[in-house]
Parts: sequence; C-alpha cells; structure tokens
Amino acid sequence: METKSTAKTAASRAAPKAETAQSKIKTANAKPHPEVLSAQVKDILSVLVVFRFINALCVRTFFQPDEYFQALEPAWSIAFGTNSGAWLTWEWQHQLRSSLHPLIFGAVYKAAYSLMTWLQFFAVFKAFILVALPSVVQSLFAALGDFYTWRLATEIYGIESYAPWTALWMTVLNPWQWYCSTRTFSNSLETTLTVAALYYWPWELLKDTKSDKTEPVKSSSSVNSLRLSLFLAAVAVLLRPTNLLIWLGILTFTVLRFTLDGASPITPAIVAKLVREITICGLAALTISVVSDRLYFGFWAFPPYKWLYFNISQSLAVFYGKMPWHYYIAQGIPLLTTTFLPFALLGLYKASLSFAHYSPAKTGLTTLQSNILRTLSSTLIMMTATLSIISHKEVRFIYPLLPILHIVAAPYALTFFTASPSPSSSKTVILRHKLFLANLLSVNLLLASYLSLFHQPAPLSVLNFLRSDFERLHPNSLSFDANDIGNGELFALFLTPCHSTPWRSHLVYPALRARALTCEPPLDTAPGSIERETYLDEADRFYKKDDKGKYGIGFLGEEIWPIRRDGKRSGEVPRYIVGFEGVEGLLKEFFEGSGKDMGIRLERAWEGWNGAFNEDWRRSGKLVVWGTGKEK
Repeated sequence: METKSTAKTAASRAAPKAETAQSKIKTANAKPHPEVLSAQVKDILSVLVVFRFINALCVRTFFQPDEYFQALEPAWSIAFGTNSGAWLTWEWQHQLRSSLHPLIFGAVYKAAYSLMTWLQFFAVFKAFILVALPSVVQSLFAALGDFYTWRLATEIYGIESYAPWTALWMTVLNPWQWYCSTRTFSNSLETTLTVAALYYWPWELLKDTKSDKTEPVKSSSSVNSLRLSLFLAAVAVLLRPTNLLIWLGILTFTVLRFTLDGASPITPAIVAKLVREITICGLAALTISVVSDRLYFGFWAFPPYKWLYFNISQSLAVFYGKMPWHYYIAQGIPLLTTTFLPFALLGLYKASLSFAHYSPAKTGLTTLQSNILRTLSSTLIMMTATLSIISHKEVRFIYPLLPILHIVAAPYALTFFTASPSPSSSKTVILRHKLFLANLLSVNLLLASYLSLFHQPAPLSVLNFLRSDFERLHPNSLSFDANDIGNGELFALFLTPCHSTPWRSHLVYPALRARALTCEPPLDTAPGSIERETYLDEADRFYKKDDKGKYGIGFLGEEIWPIRRDGKRSGEVPRYIVGFEGVEGLLKEFFEGSGKDMGIRLERAWEGWNGAFNEDWRRSGKLVVWGTGKEK
C-alpha cells in the first residue's frame, strides 16, 4: 500500500512537470531552431524533386503543341544544327520568341549527347535518353515552383502557422500541377520564376510604420534579395511579356498603397532605390537575352517587340482561337484550381473584394500580412481582367497566378478541414470533414491519372512506333550528324491537324524524314481584310468539307499528289500515312478511285487509343498508321 501511495504521489508531483515539458516542446515547435529550419528546407526540396521526377515519368500524354514547338524544336536546332530536321515554326522565323527558354534545353541536349558519345553509347539508347531528358529537366523547375510556393506562404503566414503546409499540400495535390508543371511550356518556367521572384520581393515595403519604424530595404541582404527578385521577374517578362502585368500590379500597390492599411514606409529615397535596382536588374537580364538572341538568330533582334507587333498590332493571335471575355473566370481559374476552387474564391473575396470588412483585427492577421494578401489578390484580379480583353485566351496564360491562388486559399482550406485542438490534447492538428476530404482527393487523383496516362497518349506513342520501326529498317542511318545523311525515303506523312504530335524531339534521327500539314498564319494580310477573313492554311484546306460533307480527297489529288502533264501523279509516296480514324474512308476512296494508278493498298500497321473523348472532331477516334505497301 505504501508503495502504491508513494508512486501515486510521485506521479502527481511529476504531472505538472510533464505538462511544463509538453508546453516547452510545443513552444519549441512553434519557433524551430535555425539549424532545424535549414534541415527542414533541404528535406522539403529533396522530397519535391523526387516527387516531380516521378511526376514527369508518369505524364505520357499530349496536351498542346507549344510544349514542343516553342521549346524543344528550337532547342534541338541549337544542339544539333539547323540541318537536323527540327521544325521551326513561323514565330521563330520572325523572332517572336526569346531564345532563353530553348537555350536551357539545347544546352542539356548538347551536354548529354556529348557525354553519351564519349561513353560510346548505342544510337538507340542515345535517342531514348534524349526523348526523356527535357521532362526530367523540367521536373526540377516544377519542384522549385512547389518549393517557393511553400516558402512564400511561410513568409506571409509565419513558420508557426499550418497555412504554409496547407498551401504546399494544395500545390502537390493539384491535378493541373501534375498534368502541366513537368511539361516544357514557357508558361511552366514562367510560373516558377514568378513565384520565386515573389518570395524574394521585399514585402516589408507594405508594413505599417506606426508599428514598425525600421527602414525597409536597408540591409545588404534585403537589397540582394530585391535584386534577385527583380532579375527573376525580368527574365519571366522576357520569356512571356504578359508577365509584366503581375509586376506592374505589385509595384502599383506597393508605391501608391491603394486599398492597403497603415502608414506607408515608402519615401522618395526608397522610390529612387527601386527605380535604380529595376533599371540595373532589368538591363542585366535584357543584356543576357539580347546576346542570346543575337547568337541564336545570327542578327540583332528583340522578340518582345515582335511579339507585341504580331499579336497586338497585326491581331494574328486570333487566328489560333477566339474565346469569350469571361473565359478565364468561367473556365481558366476553375481548371487551375479544380476542387480547391471554393477556397480560392473565398480567399480572393476576403483579401481583395471587401476592403471595408477585411481588417487585421477581424482575421487574426497582422497589417503586413493582410496587405500582402490584398496586394497579391488584387494583382491577380487585375491581370485576369486585362487578359480577358484579349481575344485569344488559353488557361496556360494565367498559369503564373496559380501559386497565388493556392496561398490565398490555404487558410480557408485549413480552417475547413481542421479543428483547433483542446488545451489538454497532445494532437497538433485535428482533421474534420474527413469523408469530404477523401472524396476531394479522390477526384484529384482520378483527374491527374486520366489526363496524364489516358487522355491523348497516341501522339507520343505513335512517334515511338515510327522511330523504332525506322531503327529496325534503317540501322545504318541512325547518325545524329545531318551532314552524314543522304536524302532518304519519305518515311511518314501526317494527315492530321497541324502540330498534332511532337516532331524532331521525338523522331530524333535527321534521316527519318516526315511531312505534316502546316498552319502558318496569313502574315502578309491586313487585319479585317477579305484576304485575312478567307485565308485557309494547309490543314484547313484538307479538312474543308464540300456540299456533300466530304473532305480531303480533292486536297490529296491537287496538292499532295497532283497530276503531271504526262498524266501520272507527282509527289513522294511515304512508307506510312498517319491520321485519325476519320480519314481512313477518304484515303481508301482516293486510292481506289482517282489515285488508283498509284498502286497503294493501305494496311493498318499500328493504332493507338487516344482517350475517351476529344473536343476536336478532326481528332476523334484512334490514331492510326497505315502502311502504303512500299518495299520493306
């Protein structure tokens, strides 16, 4: 009995000590040691790099041609020369694009090829590595985008808050991120550059001097952070000129302090410092870009000006599609955020649309935190509204705004799915609405899986088939040096909407000759002219239906294989014809009718499923490769 009583007394004495120790642990967790923080940052980045590497390997589908034709085709030309068979579209021929983006992949192509040549790898293995390499490189940029989203959220909400972790989970579990972040779009790199620049931006410029009288951007570390931010922003603007709208918004709200709370720390001296640093960093980035473009194009060029001239003055962007003014509101932002849309809308509303009711006292945020969120949200709305005026719209154009959407949505997602633990609880977080959360994550997983594995995989797999068959049939023509290759057979003719597949980045070998329908815009026509309105590119002419609803047969007989004066048809007969199932009937009708003298008997050599649906009737059904009967 004495033993039990003694133990009970000891336990009761130890209880307060245990509670004190637990309290200390919680306090320590609230403010981690700098070394612990540093290790945590490295661990998070390492995990994200591995995660996005796996992500890149899992994406096996085709999305949009710019992923290849605005990045990898010019990169291939940089690495292997102008005679390598890379398809340089009209934008590159008229200097609308900066060479900085493809230069990254061109350098990687060149370095990897040189290393593999030194190691005496087989040509087939070289081709395999070169096809996969760009996605692997892009996975690093995607991981950095996730990483800086988390760091920016930490900068805003504080290391003690769970909101940054929520923002990180949102960007990791976002289906759009899984589907697009590892693709080699310039928009994907632009997104990473933007969120990194926002992280390094000196947000103390938005503080209230009544509560903090220290001068902002005074220390050398703060100035260096500003310079890094401005340099990254300048590169993003050079890659995509519309990115300038983000930084005009940030600067406008910072300097004019429109809708922000508290007394401004901005002085004429700080404005002069900002102007000076913007000029220096902008000129540094511009110099690098101009030199790069000079080396790539062979003469002095300024792509941002050409981009503005052709897309704004000449209205050529409309040639690739015209969307209603509400496209970004009704489709763009919902597609970016998917299941997180309600939290993003609530965050935007709280931060920017109810200035009179959104005060630090009512939200638990400091004045600086609320000012940062308000600036980011208002900038997002301003950019979306401005881009809505432009007729040609794509979701990718507002992709750099996605990290902001995750950050403003994070506190509301956190509040909805978690509850504050009781004082006696040892748990740091309590989940609630678990069934709803499970359903939400299941929808995200299904979307990401379907889009990455099953929606339009054929445009990639068909090129794997063609390349493999070329390696089998022409084992002595696998050189990467275009000067060593003669003018061999036309291996494939693509009768598909233009740019329906990647090109040399997946065909690889210069000797693998192929032809596809083109869709060059009417560069020599005036906006609003009859010539502009009635213009039909090559793909349009092929798919133009006659009064009977038929298409393609006349195009084949008049443009692909026209009749010569001697009554025979000219034009090369390819080994394979590639097209979607819808063209099979017209091909057979042509080769069994007016083209019968060509002696072609079509046989399916390969076919690939291309998803459960397609919004473009020209791409409906399977993608098929027909053999023409040429001697194998």
